[in-house]
Amino acid sequence: MSDESTLLEDLAEARGVSTRWWDWRGERRTVPASSLRAVLSAMGEETDDEEALAASLERTRTLPWRRTLPPTVVQRAGEATRVLVHVSHGAAVSVSVELEGGGRRLLEQVEHVVEPREVDGERVGEAAFELPADLPLGWHELVAVTESAPLLPGSERAVLVTVPTRLDLPETVPGPRDGLMTQLYQVRSRGSQGIGDVGDLVTLGEWAAREHGHDFVLVNPLHAAEPVAPMEPSPYLPTSRRFVNPVYIDLRNLPDADALPPDARAEIAELVTRGQELNEADTIDRDAVWEIKRRALRTAFRHLGPHHDAHVAALREQEGQALLDFATWCSIAAVHGTEWESDWPRELHDPRGAAVEAHQRAHGEEIAFTMWLQWLVRHQLAGAREALRASGMGIGIVGDLAVGIHPEGADSWALQDVLARGIEVGAPPDQFNQLGQNWSQPPWRPDRLAETGYAPFRDMLRAVLRDAGGLRVDHIIGLFRLWWVPEDHDPGEGAYVRYDHEALIGILALEAARAGAVVIGEDLGVVEPWVREHLSERGILGTSVMWFEWVDGRPRPPEDYRELCLATVTTHDIPPTAGYLHLEHVAIRERLGLLTRPVEAETEAEEGSIAAVRSALAERGLLETPFAPTGAVVAAMHRWLALTPARLRGYALTDLVGDVRAINQPGTDEEYPNWRLPLAGPDRVPLLLEDVVGGSRSRP
Repeated sequence: MSDESTLLEDLAEARGVSTRWWDWRGERRTVPASSLRAVLSAMGEETDDEEALAASLERTRTLPWRRTLPPTVVQRAGEATRVLVHVSHGAAVSVSVELEGGGRRLLEQVEHVVEPREVDGERVGEAAFELPADLPLGWHELVAVTESAPLLPGSERAVLVTVPTRLDLPETVPGPRDGLMTQLYQVRSRGSQGIGDVGDLVTLGEWAAREHGHDFVLVNPLHAAEPVAPMEPSPYLPTSRRFVNPVYIDLRNLPDADALPPDARAEIAELVTRGQELNEADTIDRDAVWEIKRRALRTAFRHLGPHHDAHVAALREQEGQALLDFATWCSIAAVHGTEWESDWPRELHDPRGAAVEAHQRAHGEEIAFTMWLQWLVRHQLAGAREALRASGMGIGIVGDLAVGIHPEGADSWALQDVLARGIEVGAPPDQFNQLGQNWSQPPWRPDRLAETGYAPFRDMLRAVLRDAGGLRVDHIIGLFRLWWVPEDHDPGEGAYVRYDHEALIGILALEAARAGAVVIGEDLGVVEPWVREHLSERGILGTSVMWFEWVDGRPRPPEDYRELCLATVTTHDIPPTAGYLHLEHVAIRERLGLLTRPVEAETEAEEGSIAAVRSALAERGLLETPFAPTGAVVAAMHRWLALTPARLRGYALTDLVGDVRAINQPGTDEEYPNWRLPLAGPDRVPLLLEDVVGGSRSRP
């Protein structure tokens, strides 16, 4: 290996970038040098030649010595924690904590003998201070003061977060609890406008509680999408994770609707009727839905906006600059399109620039409308939360946090300083996605997250937890490491980048504890074993999908499932169980050319797995014969779940009605109608919510 190659690998390791990894077949793979250079460049490192690499490596290794305090310190409650402080050699320094709730604690310096280090021609010393174990949970601030020498630039203050050692399960989860899982947009009712809405969520949840004794409804991410066509169909590729998609607003339940004048009421009613006609379509047309809803909501805003000024003002106070940024992006997108990097005038790329301020002044009403929409959809979600709790659900709504954002979306524009550019998040090849995946999402930069005190991550969590009794975190292993795919590289040519999981998991636990919510981590795919152990130790539930739970070539016995998990039969990335049993997933991938081995071999392998499941069900007395019809197998698999010790057990609505169509085929875009299929029965004919809650299509 050349000196340059060695420096490249050393720099990668120093920045938490893997140079080698194990694939799903157990083979050790090497990350291409071009990928390492691209990833490191996205982190701000110079990698052009040997000299640049050596300089970057030296800067990385001396970075902690270049500032007095670390940018962020995370302490587990009840544990004394050391903080390393750097000052000019020989200078005296004191460190204190300013508590979130008020008050100040002076820290004690402890013995710590380390030789000073020369950094940029100056000798720098290192001292240690101890954080007491009895600091309260919360967001505090470290303050360093010295009288004998100036502090290193810009490092006299740092964020201190004291987090729970373990997230205790809420009182609402004293033992195993069952719940419903659904993609809300699929669940159309006679009164909705071509897409499931918050009102439909209430109807569905109340039915699940009343008829099935369910304690929660887990829905897809409700994050904001584009405000103008074309609206991204995937709820896992939002324009913002902090704000909500107003397409889910229930037009039948507008607050203060009695204040609308008759002509406005008639106009909205006519639009509602037109929207109901969209329920007849075989696919969900979000653009057509939003065009109708947007017109109705604009009419409502003209008359109801003044009634809600105080509520919107309170939301602005709560969300601060982020709400203004989001509303501004939506307003600019309405003029110049949603591709801000490629299509917007250059002067509008800076959210704090003079051109953006001028746009805000010129489009105040449009920005106010977007803010009102955010208040309205949150108002309805808060009402849904209360309705489901009143129906007897102990947990209520369980939200879903997408792993990332659209590369040209509102968050990408507003949070440019904490995102890596020229990089897309994805996943390496695995059994079900043998070419790997590229999710087209820019990742957080680990260093910039720490430098901002994790504020963007914290604020996002607070937003998605606000009206939820629980939160599913999609691809939670992304809080440990993420698969970065450089632009112009295949998904298999990426590299794992490590994150400070102690900080990210700790902050997640802190914000969930404050919200009284349970957290479910989607820990499927290629996961290092210690990651699941860490999540369990911290009180984060994992995810166990029956199709993926195997031991020695057989389905894992139900009593051997993890207790701290959400146990399910299926997930949204594979077909509903009835479809899976008929090899819908093999047929789709063969048709689209996504298989990496002959279809005969794929079919044989999948049929073997299904036969093993059928035999296991029969052996446990859950199935009369391994050759029972599909409906009996689906019902038996759900009875298998009931035998597990899992604290949460999720039943997919698609399985309850016998749907067979995959809602999403990973690795595709327009080749398959991902995220656009409404709920349907075994005959692939769409169903309305009334067909479900009426009882005729509600059991597998």
